[in-house]
Amino acid sequence: MSSRRRPTVLATITVLYIAWSLLPVLIAVLFSFNAGRSRTEWTGFSLQWYFTEPERSVWHDASMHTALLHTMRLGVIVTLVTVPLGVLLALGLDRWRGRLPSGVSFLVLLSFVLPEVLLAVALLFVATTVSTPLQLGTFGQVLGLVTYQLSYPVIIVRGRMLAIGPQYEQAAVDLGASRWGAVWRVLIPMLIPAIFASTVLVFADVIDNFVLVRYLSGDASTEPVSVKIYNTARAAPTPALNALATLVLLASLIVVTVGFLAYKWFSRGEKGVGVQSFAAEL
Repeated sequence: MSSRRRPTVLATITVLYIAWSLLPVLIAVLFSFNAGRSRTEWTGFSLQWYFTEPERSVWHDASMHTALLHTMRLGVIVTLVTVPLGVLLALGLDRWRGRLPSGVSFLVLLSFVLPEVLLAVALLFVATTVSTPLQLGTFGQVLGLVTYQLSYPVIIVRGRMLAIGPQYEQAAVDLGASRWGAVWRVLIPMLIPAIFASTVLVFADVIDNFVLVRYLSGDASTEPVSVKIYNTARAAPTPALNALATLVLLASLIVVTVGFLAYKWFSRGEKGVGVQSFAAEL
């Protein structure tokens, strides 16, 4: 009997799990192209819920248009703020020793187990009760999302730094580089795959966030897609909601694809490249 039998049970469980996870999403995407108003009965293919329907399509419905733009705005702003801060914090924690950095590292790890709703309620209390610059709306949403998402680039970049090790940076210093020069010209290029992975993860998680952005939203202009779908689905939903969700899904897929291709590109022959290029310039 062969010792390498096909794992039939595991393969079956995996296929069932993938089907269970993707089938509802595919059905929702399919009905965004439905010609009728029903979200359960297929009546034909149409793009009316994206832009041809003159009043209730995503393109012509001002509230949906606003929600989609606000979601993309939050994703871009939070990503541009969170990833650089996370990289700098990861570099600092990697070199800083003592009780204070150990406490910061613990807080970073704590965010993975801290319920998001607890943070949302706490920030809502600060924004509405305590006299601080934090206000409901875009600023409050950005601040809350940055606070919640900061741990992702820190963990990913620190893991990458542990995999790289200190030897390349030390070799650059031995070749005449300053400490900052070794970080900027050797270490940072080797961290680019982790930085891209952090960027993709943060952006995809932000545009899909619901709890924080709902608690910290102000007027209707600061309601992102997730909140818009939640509020509208309880009233009189149309396939336009499916179209709105499909556009967000498409944005996530584009970002993930670009990030994956960039990761593969920068990961090719990466070991020692920074040191070799620095040495060639001497």
